[in-house]
Formats: sequence, C-alpha cells, structure tokens
Amino acid sequence: MNIKISSLIKSLMVSYVITFIILILLSFLLLKFRLSESIISLGITLSYVLSCFIGGYIAGKMASARRFLYGLLLGAVYFLFLTLISLAVNKGLNSDMGHFFSVLLMCTLSGMLGGMLTNNHDKRMSK
Repeated sequence: MNIKISSLIKSLMVSYVITFIILILLSFLLLKFRLSESIISLGITLSYVLSCFIGGYIAGKMASARRFLYGLLLGAVYFLFLTLISLAVNKGLNSDMGHFFSVLLMCTLSGMLGGMLTNNHDKRMSK
C-alpha cells in the first residue's frame, strides 16, 4: 500500500511541476503579447487537462493493476489541492458552481484517461 501511495504522490508532484511550467509560460505570453482573457482561460484549462493526463499516465505506469483508478484518483487529489489553494487565496469558493464541477470532471477524467492509456500501451508492447 505504501508503494502505491508514494507512486501517487510522485505522479502528483510531476503534475504540479507541469502546471507550474505551463502557467509560467502563459504569464510570459500574457506579458509579451497581451493575450485576451479567453485565451488565458483556455490555457489554464489545458494546463489542468495536460497535467492530470500526464500524472495519470505516470501513476498508471507505477501501478500493477487498476491503472485507470490510480489515474482517476490522481485527478481527484490534484483537484482537491487546487480547490484548497483557491479557498485559501480567495477566502471562499467562486459562485460559479458549473465551472467548479466542469474542472472537477476535466481533472478526474483526464487523469483516468492517462491511466487507461498506460494499460493499453503496455498490452501492445508485450505482443
């Protein structure tokens, strides 16, 4: 069990490093090119999806079974920490609950997809 939890923590750290890199890149692009709010919002959304997908893929690679479940769990924990940080900074939730649930779905489903693709990739490699 400890090996699985440590694998999840490692893949979660990778996810947050990827998010950090993408957000730094977005900040630079915003500074240089004065991007619109919709482009920045799209970039942030893509950073969630890409980070959870890669983290889910890594978590799935480290797991021996139920890889999709570890990807899903990674996306859920990623979202949980994202929500806690947002609560601390904003001192409450945004009133747009539709956005809240859509980000939850994006994080969990992209993490699960990463874990699922790990399983398919490994099966093809062994044939």
